Amino acid sequence: MIASRLLRKVSDEHRVLECARPFEAVHKALIESVPALKPELAELLVRGDQERIATARRDWPKLWIFLVRDHGALTAADGQKSKAMQYEIGNPLTAERMTRHQLAAGLYAPLRVILYEDASGRAIFEYDLPSSLFDQFGDERVAQVGRELNAELETALFAASGA
Repeated sequence: MIASRLLRKVSDEHRVLECARPFEAVHKALIESVPALKPELAELLVRGDQERIATARRDWPKLWIFLVRDHGALTAADGQKSKAMQYEIGNPLTAERMTRHQLAAGLYAPLRVILYEDASGRAIFEYDLPSSLFDQFGDERVAQVGRELNAELETALFAASGA
């Protein structure tokens, strides 16, 4: 058996965004503004359809929702009623721009975001800043994509939050 090794210690920048809208309104706004992932995106990459990939990069949304998980429902086992949704958000076309240089960057693509209602009834987004996740690979090409994702993700979350 091969033992794993610690190659580097990573420190990320964790963000907390208090929303101006109630939980349900924030969730609805995010779902309406960031579309569900089209399976066709990954298929374009697999086929290497360069013309359609270029069109999708230019004209299609920058972010997509891959998956939504109801984490609040999991607390029902303890008799709690919580509101918490986890989102996987990203873009296969963006992920490809990083993983072509550093396959391990796929560990953080798509990104994860959680929206929950705190004890005061406020809706809160929490997420790790993409650039802080991707900078660890020491590759400026990957880091640049991480910085682009910072702006795209925060634009979507701030808009949904009503902040």
